[in-house]
This record gives sequence, C-alpha cells and structure tokens, in this order.
Amino acid sequence: MQFMADVELTCEVCKGMRFRKDILEVRYHGKNIYDMLEMTINEAIDFFGNHPGRNEKRIIEKLKPLSDVGLGYIKMGQSSSTLSGGESQRVKLAYFLSQEKESGHILFIFDEPTTGLHFHDINKLLTSLNALVDHGHSVLLIEHNQEVIKSCDWVIDLGPEGGEEGGYVVFEGRPEELAECRDSYTGRYLAPKLKV
Repeated sequence: MQFMADVELTCEVCKGMRFRKDILEVRYHGKNIYDMLEMTINEAIDFFGNHPGRNEKRIIEKLKPLSDVGLGYIKMGQSSSTLSGGESQRVKLAYFLSQEKESGHILFIFDEPTTGLHFHDINKLLTSLNALVDHGHSVLLIEHNQEVIKSCDWVIDLGPEGGEEGGYVVFEGRPEELAECRDSYTGRYLAPKLKV
C-alpha cells in the first residue's frame, strides 16, 4: 500500500499568514500577530523582555517553562501535530511546571523524553524533572540516556537482552550500584560515567 505525500496549498488571499489583512495591520512594537507566531519561544521571551510591563511579564512567565525544558527552539505558532513524541511530553511537563497552585501528588511517566535532545538541553530537562520532584511529585522514566540514568534515585534495569531473551529484572537499586553490576549492559556503559 502506498500513501501520497501530504500536500500543502498556500492560501491566495492571506499568502499563508492565516489572518485577514485588517488583523495583520495591528502591530505591537513593530510586529503583527503573524510575526509573533513565527518567533521561537526564546525569541519571544527576548522580545517581550525588551518591552517591560505587567502583561509582558505574565507572557514571559508562561513561556519560560517551555524554554526551561529545552523547547526554546520551537515556534510560537507551531502546530502540535509537528512535534515529536519527546517534544509533546516536554510541553506537558512545562505545563505542570507553570502551575502555581498545589495539584497534589502526581506520578509522571515519561517515555524517552531525551530523544533528539542536544546534551545541553538534556541538562535543562533534568533540572525540570528535579523541579517536579522538589514539588512533591514522583517521576518514572523509561530511558536509555546514560546522563539521565546516572541522575536517577533508583534504577530498574530490564534485560538481559531484548525480545524473548529480555524482560527480566537484571538489577534494581542506585545508579552507583548498577555501575558495579557486570550482568547489566547498562551498568557496563554507566561505570565510566560514574568512574566506578
């Protein structure tokens, strides 16, 4: 079975800007709504930071968690359908980090949230995950990234192989102890990072 590629047609009236001409004529410090939606999250934080005011401060407070979880590169108007699974998970994480009220104890489950992240952004993600824990929540990660594994409080390593030869608990405990477990592939790769 073959599928045809997606076809995108640019609107002849708005030229792909998605707004009527009279809406696009409204400007805020030289930018219209289309210009703002084309900014990345980090660009928007800088833009509104250069025009201090009460409303601008509130906008920055809403955007900052997205930057904090390593999503500063996505566009303000980017369609959610274009986000990867890891990016979608981080958007949800940013939402919970931005909540001011107490929401009780929540168990967060993330599946490979580091996929596609630069190592600098992985550190941002770890800071955000630690913020959830500091707020009294629990975080469960399914992850292969060694930097994340060595930062965990508790690791359950499944294996020893994949498929029918896997699915068994090879190790359970702290990352430092995992690095000493020679039956664990994860432990072997983790040992140099922990200098065991």
